[in-house]
Amino acid sequence: MLFALLVPDPGGARAATRDRVADTVAVVAALFYGTVMMVLGDATRPGAILPWQADLAAGVACAAALLLRRRHPLAVAAALLPFGAVSVTATGPIIVALFTVAIRQRPPLLLLLGTINVATGGLYFVLHDDPAYGIWMDLVMRTLTSVAALGWGLFVQAYRRLTTSLREHAARLESEQHLREDRARLTERARIAREMHDVLAHRMSLITLHAGALEVRPDASAEELTIAAGAIRSSAREALEELRSVVGVPSGRPEPPQPGLADMTDLIVSARAAGMTVDYVNGIPAEEPPPQLGRTAYRIVQEGLTNARKHGSGRGASVRLSGEAGRVLRITIINPFCGTGGARSTGHPGGQGLVGIGERVALAGGRVSHRAAHGEFRLEAELPWPS
Repeated sequence: MLFALLVPDPGGARAATRDRVADTVAVVAALFYGTVMMVLGDATRPGAILPWQADLAAGVACAAALLLRRRHPLAVAAALLPFGAVSVTATGPIIVALFTVAIRQRPPLLLLLGTINVATGGLYFVLHDDPAYGIWMDLVMRTLTSVAALGWGLFVQAYRRLTTSLREHAARLESEQHLREDRARLTERARIAREMHDVLAHRMSLITLHAGALEVRPDASAEELTIAAGAIRSSAREALEELRSVVGVPSGRPEPPQPGLADMTDLIVSARAAGMTVDYVNGIPAEEPPPQLGRTAYRIVQEGLTNARKHGSGRGASVRLSGEAGRVLRITIINPFCGTGGARSTGHPGGQGLVGIGERVALAGGRVSHRAAHGEFRLEAELPWPS
């Protein structure tokens, strides 16, 4: 609570509330300290410079001036310091004013202000007719309170600079992370778009081929026309399904035909040849999913194994495929991991692969989750499998 008052949050209604609470605490603390000193000191004894009523009034006026300390800290401190020579109650507001100045000013000026405050104690002793305590008492008390106020203010000044620096550093890191994630998404979308481009080109070539056959065979039988029309309709439908997944306009040379679920075994063999121990279980029935779904599943497993090899704490991984038409295709990848879940989920390090997986799964209308717990990292994806 104390540091919440001393170190403000940046902007907003919360900061304004904090300032009001801090000002109230400062005024109350200043009046409390000044009143205690007035009762314990010489202000209520015969020979005081001011009657205790006037002393208290001066202290209250000085405490009210503290409401301006945020806008004019140095001016408020300079205006209150002379009151230390005639009013004991004013010493409380003076300490708070010195503390406020110490938060914003450099040590040489603070040393001058502290010296003036101690000097006013000597002047108060000289002006008092019959002081109950020796001058050393005033000098020691004002020295201690000045050092405490200025030292505490300098500490808060350093602490605020540190927290501001940390906030700026955290904001910069967060901005860079967002930039990396956006770049990873764009890269993944471009790669998906290139894949779709190749697939669509293949579908359209089939349509062109069958249409051309019909054009050069005007005497084709009804059965041949039915077969050709069915092939055209099937290729057109599959092309439209692929087109729904296009996320951008590709550029550059087209990539070779993309792998699918039938190539999953080769991917596992490749990972094992690279030194990984992969436990692979394919629980998908004999019926193959649509090519687009198979490609998405292949890329998810490929990226999951890459992350496991790069960022896992061991060389092992477990891959499970399950599902059926009309429901979902479920992919589960588990690998040993001794770090924290936040490191993987936020992309430090290796999280860009997870961003790419998220893009692919979202594009397919599925959902993905990943977490690290109990010494292992678990990636689960569910993709809709149309009947």
